[in-house]
Parts: sequence; C-alpha cells; structure tokens
Amino acid sequence: MSEPTLLVLDAAPPPRLGRLTGRVRIRSVDEAGLAAELPHADALLVWDFTSDAVRAAWPGDGPRPRWVHTASAGVDRLLCPELAGSDTVLTNARGIFEQPIAEYVLGLVLAFAKDVPGTLELQHRRRWHHRESEQLAGTRAVVVGAGPIGREITRLLDALGVQVALVGRTARRTIHGADDLDRLAALADWVICAAPLTERTRGMFDARFFGLMQPSARFINVGRGPMVVEDDLADALRRRWIAGAALDVFQHEPLAAGSELWDVPDLIVSPHMSGDTVGWRDRLGEQFVEMYERWAAGEPLPNVVDKRRGYVPSPDVPGSPERR
Repeated sequence: MSEPTLLVLDAAPPPRLGRLTGRVRIRSVDEAGLAAELPHADALLVWDFTSDAVRAAWPGDGPRPRWVHTASAGVDRLLCPELAGSDTVLTNARGIFEQPIAEYVLGLVLAFAKDVPGTLELQHRRRWHHRESEQLAGTRAVVVGAGPIGREITRLLDALGVQVALVGRTARRTIHGADDLDRLAALADWVICAAPLTERTRGMFDARFFGLMQPSARFINVGRGPMVVEDDLADALRRRWIAGAALDVFQHEPLAAGSELWDVPDLIVSPHMSGDTVGWRDRLGEQFVEMYERWAAGEPLPNVVDKRRGYVPSPDVPGSPERR
C-alpha cells in the first residue's frame, strides 16, 4: 500500500511535522502550484491560513483531497461552493486560540476602562493630569459569537464582575439568539465580536448598529474584519456615537499605511495578533499531527466544520454532530 500524500500550502516558518516522517509523503506547495497538486493529494494542510488560494484552486468534479485542515479558527478564506458541496471533510484549529484571544480582549477592556491609552499619551507629553477611571464590576457586556472563543471571553469577563450576555445564532439555555442582539447592545457598555464570518454576519456591524449603542459604550472586534462596515465605525467614533473601539481584524489585511483607520479618534488598531502567543505555531503543528494520526487510523476527527454553516457547531446546538 502506497504512502498517502499530504499537501501543505506553506508559509514561513513551515510546520513541524517530524512525527509523520516515513508515514506520509509530504509535499509543500505555494499558491501558484496549488491547483496542479490538489488532485493528487489525500489530505491538505492549509498552513498559510491568510491565503485565498484554496477557493480559487479547488477542483470541481475531479479527484480531490479527502480531508482539508486549516491552521486557523475561521474557514471563510477556504469555503467555496465546490468544497462545501463535496464529501471532503473540513476541520479547523479549534482549541488553540480561545484563551489567548480571550486574554487579549480582557486586556483591551481593562485598557479602555483604566484609560491606558490616555496615560501613555500624557506621559509622552510629560503632562501630569489626574483623573478618575472606570470600575469594570457591574458593567454590561454583549459577546457576539457563542463558540469556544466567545465562551472563554465570557468566562474571563464574568470573573471580573462584568454582567455578560452571550449571543449566538440560535437561542438555547444561557445563550441569547440573534433576535436579542439589538436590545442587548442598546444597554451594553461593551460589545465584543467573536463570531465567524458567514453571509449572515457579513457587514452586520454598521451605522444602524452603532447608532443603537450608548455614547459611553465601546466596540471590540476579534472575529473577522468584513463583519464591520469600517467607514460606518469611523464615522460613529468621529461623531461620538460611541466612546471607543478596538479592531484586531480588518476588511483588508495588512491594513494599508494610507488607511484612515490609523487616525480615527479613540480607535485602537492591532495587526491581527490577538490569538498569537509565544509558541502558537508549534501548538498548531502538534494539533495537526495528532489529528493526522487519528485520520490515518480511521478514527473520527474533532473540529469538523459544518460547511453549510461555516463553522464548527457547539455541542449544544440543535443538529450538531455531537447531539446525533
């Protein structure tokens, strides 16, 4: 029996797959060579998860990988009608980024409440200006996205006494449905986006939404950039419809040097780094090797994406594989 072929859409530094040596034929490929190699691969590791090449290169009715794994939480850069309609199994890196992203969000909330940006600016100007900061305990937050990242954000905020409403696509037990979002956002001090990008969520944070929020509220996005209408957010901040915002993801990345977002008042811009802590690439590689060993043994894979929904359903979602 011949060795299976693992195709790696590469990026620097490459993944550490040493444990698979001698057990699988590993072929690295760049975006230009992906289409030619896909029909000959049994599995595809999308290590370069910032690439859109899979959508463009995915074969139609011909031979194709039986399994695709992306080293990211989101799968919006991969999904196309041909992949969604195929029998190829798609998995993601669920389990790697939840705590780092939640910690990053917590840091942003604390920075806003304690006016860390203002303190740094005053220090730069050598100006002593005493003022009061905000107490987090007792404030209200809405976390949009009831997956593992949103749940971890909720857990950390709750530990500080923040009253958190978690909003998912469908209402269940302690989770609000999408129909509750407007009502909750109008009362919130913090609105935090940690949802996947789907056709339902694209552009959902727009002028209408920011107009619902309190003038003292802040907005944070660690989900996907296209969920926010960036011009509307910039306008809302300039008009002081809301008190501040932080974006870690953007419509186009990297953010162009000439973008107006760099200079929008009360906006914190960070370069899509909320989930990237020291050693994160090694953890992604280890996760994939463990998943490959299960796949090669014919065992069920974790983190299987529902290709119709565009994300891994939580176990408490009606119709999810874990509930069948």
